[in-house]
Amino acid sequence: MRTLRLVRFGVFAECLLTGVWIALASLPLVTLPAAVAAGAAHLRRHLAHERGGLREYAADVRAAARRGWLAGLAGWAALALVAADLAVVRAGGLPGGTFAGAVGVLALLALAVAGLRAAVAWRPDASWRALTAVAVRRTVRDPAGSFLLVCGFAVVAASAWFALPLAAPALGIVTAAALALERRAPV
Repeated sequence: MRTLRLVRFGVFAECLLTGVWIALASLPLVTLPAAVAAGAAHLRRHLAHERGGLREYAADVRAAARRGWLAGLAGWAALALVAADLAVVRAGGLPGGTFAGAVGVLALLALAVAGLRAAVAWRPDASWRALTAVAVRRTVRDPAGSFLLVCGFAVVAASAWFALPLAAPALGIVTAAALALERRAPV
């Protein structure tokens, strides 16, 4: 029983460490999908009791960033569009603006969930476009799992609000949650 608790704590600690690695690798902002993809690959190796550490993580970040930076750029562009939409809504220049703003925020959350699911499903030979298409379908077909990930985003935001350094380990926990969702029975 005690050994099982230590193993579970070890997985938790690995998630926290992975979150710090993700935060550091995503500092250029457009590398966020690649950093999450590499974090998920690291956690998969850890759960499979395979060798892996910072060097393997860095190699995965480089491999995922080859095309993953485009996914990161698209994500930031979507965020900018929603921010512009919300600015118009606040200015009151849009009939039915409150509804449009709410739809924009919900669409942004759905895209963030789909992006996280795509990053977690990444493999070195995978196409980001194909991963995103599958992730969008899974996001729509699994509303409970998608809501869980939205709650994970809220935990990261609350951690950052409380104390900014806490957001980094929380990224690892959300990545582990997304990995668990992708590993369960297909939806």
